Amino acid sequence: MTGSVPLRRLLVPLLLSCAVLVSATACGGGEKKSASGSASPSTTSSAEAQKFAKTRFVANAGLAAGATYQWIVKPYRAGTFKKGADGRKFALVKAGLAGGFAYNRLKAAVANAKGDPLLSKAVAPLTAGIESLKGLGNKLRKGEAGAGDIGAFESVINDIKDAGKSAGAEVKDKVPTTAQLGG
Repeated sequence: MTGSVPLRRLLVPLLLSCAVLVSATACGGGEKKSASGSASPSTTSSAEAQKFAKTRFVANAGLAAGATYQWIVKPYRAGTFKKGADGRKFALVKAGLAGGFAYNRLKAAVANAKGDPLLSKAVAPLTAGIESLKGLGNKLRKGEAGAGDIGAFESVINDIKDAGKSAGAEVKDKVPTTAQLGG
């Protein structure tokens, strides 16, 4: 079993990169270009574009919230991250992946919010809080995260949910699969 550890250390970052790339493109990460190189014209009305912006915001924020609760908050409260706890290493790896995933989805949710005037105003003040989560995925994976770090994730997620609700885009937790996390 010790021979599989180096392989696992190589595969986890690779799988995480693939999951982030796939989810970014699946959530509207790029525009189609015409043969002349300019963006192709959209046939959706501004009302439809706003609806899609809200829908994508809700999907991305829901995935971030679900990953945070399932693989960061819940195991932390259960004591799974404490030294000597059963399954600690695996829980920390999953928490690290979930942290990176949640950060990525929150950034996508903010980008989606820009398509809706009311939602963009509600979410704009939260950008700094989301940026503060940037390195927490690695901190979680290494077992260096404390109650304040877990609280930071919870706080940002709750703020995003509140901002969405105030703009008519209620966010509900949606737990992503471990394949979406890269694990």
